[in-house]
Amino acid sequence: MNRRNAALIVNLHSAGGKTRKEWPQIARQIERRLGPVSARFTEGHGHAIQLTRELLAQGFDLIVGVGGDGTFNEIANGFIEHDDPIQAEACMGVLPAGTGGDFQRMFDFGGMEQAIDALACGRPKRIDVGKVKFLAHHGETRERYFVNLVSFGMGGSVAARSQNPLTTLGGRVAFLWATLRVLLSYRGRKVRLSIDGNTDAASYYVTNVAVGNGRFHGGGMHPCPTAVMDDGILEVTVIDYMNMFRLLRDIRILYSGEIYEHPKTRHLRGTRIEAWAEEPTLVEIDGEPLGMLPLEITLLPAKLPVLIRQC
Repeated sequence: MNRRNAALIVNLHSAGGKTRKEWPQIARQIERRLGPVSARFTEGHGHAIQLTRELLAQGFDLIVGVGGDGTFNEIANGFIEHDDPIQAEACMGVLPAGTGGDFQRMFDFGGMEQAIDALACGRPKRIDVGKVKFLAHHGETRERYFVNLVSFGMGGSVAARSQNPLTTLGGRVAFLWATLRVLLSYRGRKVRLSIDGNTDAASYYVTNVAVGNGRFHGGGMHPCPTAVMDDGILEVTVIDYMNMFRLLRDIRILYSGEIYEHPKTRHLRGTRIEAWAEEPTLVEIDGEPLGMLPLEITLLPAKLPVLIRQC
C-alpha cells in the first residue's frame, strides 16, 4: 500500500448508519486488496480530528477516512494545525461510505473498489485547503479548515436539516427533502461580501452564497462548477433571492453544471472572502452546520496530500 504505514478512521454512523451494517463486507474488501490494516472508530462529532492527530503522533503516515464528507473534513482538520501540516510527508486517503459523497466526486471514485485501488497504487495530489473564521452558535469565534465547500444562507439552513430519516435512501434524496422543508419558510438574507480585501464590500440580497474549493455539494449539486482543488483560487457563487416557486422551477440547474447561465447567479473568484449579515445567517462547512456569519475565508494552497488513482 504505497509502502506507507496506514490506519483507517471509520465512521460507523455515516450514511444514516448504513456503514455499520456494511462494515464487515468493507473490511473484507480492504483486507483482500491491501492486507491487514489498523482501524479506529469514531464516537461522535470531532473525534476523527483527535484520532487523526493521535495516529500521526504514533507514526502512521497514511490516514484513511471511511465515511462521508463530515468525516473527511474532520480528518483534514486533524492533519493541519496553525495553517501547516503536522507531518509534511503524511497523506490522506478516502474510502467513500457517506450520505452526500461530494468530496470524493472530485477524485472520480466511482465506488469503494476504485477508492481502494487508489490506496493500493495511487499517488498523492496536494490539494488546497480553506480556513474559515466564523461565529459559532454559542457566540464565540471559531476556526475550521475545509476541503470542499462552504455555503451560507439557505445552504446553512438546509445543512441543519440534512440529517433526517431519508439519509438511508441516499444523500440526494435526504438533501432534497431538507431543501423542500426549508423552502416553505426561508426568506432571503442581505449579505455584504468583500473579495481579496476590497474595502468597498458589495451588498447582495441572496438565497445562498457558495465558496468552493470543490465543485459539488448536497449529494451531487454543482454550485461551483469551475472549481479545481489545486489551482490556488476559490470560486464564489452568489445566488440572488428567488421566491419558492422560482426555486422549485429552477432547482434542476444546480445539478447540471450550468448554474452560471442562470440570470440570478453571479460568479466571483478570490483567495480571501469576508461576509457579514444584518440578521442570523447560518453557515455550513463541508456539509456540517457549524455556525453563522460573520465569517472570513482564507485559502491555503497545496496544503494536504490526498491519494488519487493512477492504476
